[in-house]
Amino acid sequence: MTRFAPLAFIKKHRFVILSCMAVLSAVAAVESLSGRSLLGPDGHFGWWSGDIWSSENSQRVADAYSFSHIIHGMLFYGFLWLAARRLPVKYRFLIALIIEAGWELLENSPLIINRYREATIALGYVGDSVLNSVSDICMMALGFLAARFAPRVWVIVATIIVLELGCLWWVRDNLTLNVLMLVHPVQAVKAWQSEGH
Repeated sequence: MTRFAPLAFIKKHRFVILSCMAVLSAVAAVESLSGRSLLGPDGHFGWWSGDIWSSENSQRVADAYSFSHIIHGMLFYGFLWLAARRLPVKYRFLIALIIEAGWELLENSPLIINRYREATIALGYVGDSVLNSVSDICMMALGFLAARFAPRVWVIVATIIVLELGCLWWVRDNLTLNVLMLVHPVQAVKAWQSEGH
């Protein structure tokens, strides 16, 4: 039986670890410098917020939308496998990190915050805390790695379907509806989602 050797693991995966640390640090620095709150408006640390209507949503380590970020990672893995299959997986992982980091920075810009307030059910949305943004990138990384090590493609497809349907049932929102409502709002969908409040 092989023992886990932390230093050997770190040495073997140092590119991935350093890439994560660099991207997470850069996002945290940019968001902090742009005035985003480290822990949210209340200044309290929290692991979880399950109420999408709460002011704690998008402020804690994880929330209902963390599942969407896990799906991002799975989709990025699939897309990059199709588009850049010859590129070593560690570089595809770095590309996925950078894409997700770019989205986090854009998502927390006044342009997208205002769009969320106008077009979606996120009426009081103030953007993510720095903590939540960094966590969202980690969730994407988790999804990417889950896809990378999944035994079969159908496992990832089934996981995405279960996460999407689960969130649809639980909070009346998911990645699909989030994208739809951000790009092309449907009033009937917004009304249905609001009934869950």
